Amino acid sequence: MNYKVEVIIRNKKVARDPEGETIKKELVARSSLANKVKDVRSGKWLLFEVEAQSPEEAVKTVEKICREMRIYNPVVHEMEVRTHQGSRPEVPGH
Repeated sequence: MNYKVEVIIRNKKVARDPEGETIKKELVARSSLANKVKDVRSGKWLLFEVEAQSPEEAVKTVEKICREMRIYNPVVHEMEVRTHQGSRPEVPGH
């Protein structure tokens, strides 16, 4: 069965986030709602389609790929891997 697995990579809270800082400073500061935004953190979102016997196996496969391919740096990033909500066995258009 095919599973959609999403990966969210973000800077650790102790690491600077220049992109998030710029968004907050330059973009959000221009909004009338700027006073409501206390912080902005940027990240990366990836969606894999994986053939596996179970959702757990699909997640483990993607975690291994991310480690082996160095898709993230564990020193400065945290990574969240989970099956994609609303996933279907087939990716539309394929």
